[in-house]
Amino acid sequence: MASSTQDVGIERESPATEGSSGLDSTTAGALSYLFGFVSGLLFYLIEREDRFVRWHAAQSMAFTGLLAVAYIALTFLGTVVSMATFSGSSGMFLAGSLFGLILGLVWLVVAVGSFAAWVYMMVKAYQGETIRLPIAAKVADRLA
Repeated sequence: MASSTQDVGIERESPATEGSSGLDSTTAGALSYLFGFVSGLLFYLIEREDRFVRWHAAQSMAFTGLLAVAYIALTFLGTVVSMATFSGSSGMFLAGSLFGLILGLVWLVVAVGSFAAWVYMMVKAYQGETIRLPIAAKVADRLA
């Protein structure tokens, strides 16, 4: 899952080198994940020449966007199913309740997993490594 920066063609600048933001590359790369899309966009726009920071900022924006789509889809699915099952018979109510419980567990897994991935990506970016998330990394490759 983790790969060095040389594997993706992103060379990390030395920690003593400051970028356009006034921060070294690893700190700026880690901070680009801090507030999700907002901090990713901020560092993406500020850092014009540091490819390491731009890549992490782009992956941060893509990761946050994908999470937003997942949360919207889960909310829509839960709403549709609850409207369909809670207005029917008692058998449909039981099926809807069971589906709601399963959907709640899916929400929990997505929330805990995304939090763990967020922390892991920040730590690895601070260590000068790149973590390639399946879909978000492809988007980041195109943007950076």
